[in-house]
Amino acid sequence: MPRTTKRRRSTKHRGNAAGIVEARGRTGRKPTAAEKRASGERGASTGRSAKGSNAPKQKRYERPPTWKSAGTRAVVAAAVVYAVSTLILKRPVKSNLILLPIVLLIYAPMIYYTDLWMFRRNERKKAASR
Repeated sequence: MPRTTKRRRSTKHRGNAAGIVEARGRTGRKPTAAEKRASGERGASTGRSAKGSNAPKQKRYERPPTWKSAGTRAVVAAAVVYAVSTLILKRPVKSNLILLPIVLLIYAPMIYYTDLWMFRRNERKKAASR
């Protein structure tokens, strides 16, 4: 009997139509009370921050701002300014292209320092509530 080269999978694929893989859950015996307690303590103490973990996402002002994030948001803002200027205000494309670096130079530091101010304000509030 000839053997096929395609190997059958050993477990069922768990993805749904949206591409999200759901956890299967426990299929064996019921855990004892001690096992339940131990897993609950372990899950609460692991401060996972890796991508894909079930840990809640940090709020924006709980992390210090970075120039990279400020630059990214400035590029998005410059694209919006360009689109509004071109499509709604019907200004010439050349003048809009001159406007882009000016908007980037103004928006990036403004966004960074605003985020820094909000981060420090949030830290002061957390320190005062303790």
